[in-house]
Amino acid sequence: VRVEFPGAIYHVMNRGDRREPIVRDDRDRAVFLATLGETCQKTGWEVLAWCLMNNHFHLVVETPRGNLVAGMKWFLGTYTARFNRRHKLVGHLFSGRYKALVIEGGGAGYLRTVCQYVHLNPVRAGLIGPGQRLQQYCWSSYRAYLGSSNQRPSWLRVDRLFGELGIPEDSVAGRRQFQRSVEQIRQLGTPERVRLAGGDWCLGDEQFRRELLEQMIKKMGRHHGGPERLETEERRAERIMREELERRRWNPLELPRRPKGDLEKVKIARRLRAETTMTLEWIAVHLSMGAGGSVANCLRRC
Repeated sequence: VRVEFPGAIYHVMNRGDRREPIVRDDRDRAVFLATLGETCQKTGWEVLAWCLMNNHFHLVVETPRGNLVAGMKWFLGTYTARFNRRHKLVGHLFSGRYKALVIEGGGAGYLRTVCQYVHLNPVRAGLIGPGQRLQQYCWSSYRAYLGSSNQRPSWLRVDRLFGELGIPEDSVAGRRQFQRSVEQIRQLGTPERVRLAGGDWCLGDEQFRRELLEQMIKKMGRHHGGPERLETEERRAERIMREELERRRWNPLELPRRPKGDLEKVKIARRLRAETTMTLEWIAVHLSMGAGGSVANCLRRC
């Protein structure tokens, strides 16, 4: 079961199929991060921590719109397609279902623990030795936390973790305090809370778990057969459609009468692709643009 609700925070992890690499070089790593950034733009996700290893990745992500499943489907599918296209491969890149641990983010320390766990992954893997600095590992959010705000990707949010650590502001002094806190944990080893959470579905106190179980009954995502969320990805796409039609003073009945490659239709399709996870086929049907391949061709040409 995937637990989804607006504002949910998750520790997401997935490995390569048969533990094979999901990145082969720095170009793959850059594509992975670019795809993650596109996913955040489409879904509204806020990444609180990340770490990319050769055969797996960790994300700590907050989902203001309660759309983990739709976002992960687009993210994993799109990155897999890009990886396979570059390396002339076919088939699965990732192994089975990704793990998604729901995290209590109310200031009880669970979020802090998980983010520290993610940032210390290169140490546990032996990629950073005792005499090396953690920021020498390039492919995690730790380095970005130590840099100024204009050096970070727009989708990385640092104030959440700073707040949990009692760091009042994103300043040079605050970033030094953050670095000291991580180094202290590094000396202690893997946080006990994370070890105890292995194989579980959430990380939080008993009250958080009880409240979450109640929300599972009331607010399950559409993918699990429960009541619809406040705004599913499809509802969001439909709302964007209404906005764009009203802006052009179009009646929905006009869409089939307009050419499939109509420039205004293409503009609407481009916004839907940028701000939602809806498929090309869905866009083609709802904008009367023929098949999904036709939409893709129009987006490339215009």
